[in-house]
This record gives sequence, structure tokens and C-alpha cells, in this order.
Amino acid sequence: MKLPIFIADAFTARAFRGNPAAVCLLENKLDEDMHQKIAREMNLSETAFIRKLHPTDDFTQSSCFGLRWFTPASEVPLCGHATLASAAVLFHKIKNTNSTLTFVTLSGELKAKRADDDIILDLPLYPAHPQDFHEVEDVIKTAIGDTLVQDIRYSPDTRKLLVRLSDTYDRSFLENLKVNTETLPQVEKTGKVKGLILTLKGQSGGQTQGFDFYSRYFAPWFGVAEDPVTGSAHTVLSSYWSQELGKTEMRALQCSCRGGELGISLCPDGRVNLRGGAAIVLEGTLTA
Repeated sequence: MKLPIFIADAFTARAFRGNPAAVCLLENKLDEDMHQKIAREMNLSETAFIRKLHPTDDFTQSSCFGLRWFTPASEVPLCGHATLASAAVLFHKIKNTNSTLTFVTLSGELKAKRADDDIILDLPLYPAHPQDFHEVEDVIKTAIGDTLVQDIRYSPDTRKLLVRLSDTYDRSFLENLKVNTETLPQVEKTGKVKGLILTLKGQSGGQTQGFDFYSRYFAPWFGVAEDPVTGSAHTVLSSYWSQELGKTEMRALQCSCRGGELGISLCPDGRVNLRGGAAIVLEGTLTA
């Protein structure tokens, strides 16, 4: 078996920044267990599989495809950066002729649109509700110790726990914070929490354009200690910070070591557009 495969760094314009995702193009149906084997071999936070929905479909001409995402440990219901990477491969390498692509996924239909050198993703927007501290105290204390917390929210749709750090902290504090993720799956094993978002209110940029908010994201329950730039986390963050800041247009920075920037626009239909670039750093053939 030979499969075309690419690696693209998403939510960045530069190679070796943003979040890398592997992208496989499936001409034919793939054995179910092979998806996970390939994702484990790629050993990136996500590997995306683009499949034709009909035998007559064409990767260059068609505008609608199936899309699935796998971490090294399991399949996930939504992955923003691997969707952006998939669209970048189709637009920039396969030279797909359409201006908008539709992906049929576990999270419904997702659209990716060309926007100059960037790509705009149309994703669901998920609300986060107030969460009692004592119910998740062990998770928070395990992850960040005695770090001051200003707000806690929970997204039942995504099973993500959003922890807003105190406004007394700045970006460098979040960037340098040592987060213990190793034992989180043992501390929280009820299945309620599957992802931990740490976020902080943004600061004016001085001579450069500032960011409305900062974040980092951790998903050891899916075998991902820290994810560099996470589209799915921003489907929750966008809802939260839009309410907190009274804004529908925002700029966000996920300040992992690799870092990545996202343009955010909330839509009237209750969805969110995430805008970012992608740099394709590898293309080849997977042989199995």
C-alpha cells in the first residue's frame, strides 16, 4: 500500500512554527485499524485522513471530502489545525480548483475557504458554563499547583475545562508556566474532562498589534501532553472571550514553545471563523 502523505505546520506562515499535522490522501477505503497505526507512526498530535466520498470524486476538482483525525492514541471528534492543514494540502499542493472546500466529519460539515495566503475555517462555537472549583480542584492543583485562578468554565460539548489565570499575570508567566500533565489521566478518569485549556487576558501590543487573549492547551487523555496550536480549543475560547470582552472580532496567540496566531470572527449563525496560515514542510509516500 502506498499513500500520498504531507506534513503541514498550521496557524503559522513559517516552517517549524505552529502545529504540525500529517495529512494522508485516501484514494480507496483504508482498513479501519490502519488509521490508528499510521497516526501512531507519524507521532504528531494529529494525523488527518482525507477520503473521497464517491468513486468519481477527484482531489483536484471535487469540493467535498470525508475527513477524520487521529492522535497517536485514538480518534478525536474535532481538530482545527489538522483541518487547516488538510485544506492547505488540497489548495496548495494538489491545486484544488475550488475556493471553498467542505469536509464531512464527526463534528458535522466543516468548511475551509481561501483567503489570500491564509485559510478560513468555519467551525462550531461551543459555550462554556461556570464550573464549581471544588469539583475540579484536583485537576487544577495537579496541573498548575497554587497558580492564581480567576475563572473556571466547562464545555460539556467538547469535555474541555477552561481555566482562566489571574489578570495579575502576564504573557511571559503563561509561557514559562510548568504544567504537570503526566498524572492528569489518573487524577481525572471519570471521562468528564478530556482537555485542559489555560487562558489569560491579552495585553496591548505597544508598538506591535496586541492579542485579545493567550492560551495553552493540554490533552494527555488523548496521548497529547501539550498541543502547540489548537483550533478545537478556540471553539470554546472564542465563545468565552467574546462574552468577557464584548467583541466578535479577536486575535489570539497560543503561546506554546512553537506558538501560533489565530484570527477569530464570530458568526451570526452561532459558529466561528478561525483564520490562519500553513506551511507545508514535507511531502512523500507512505509505504505499508
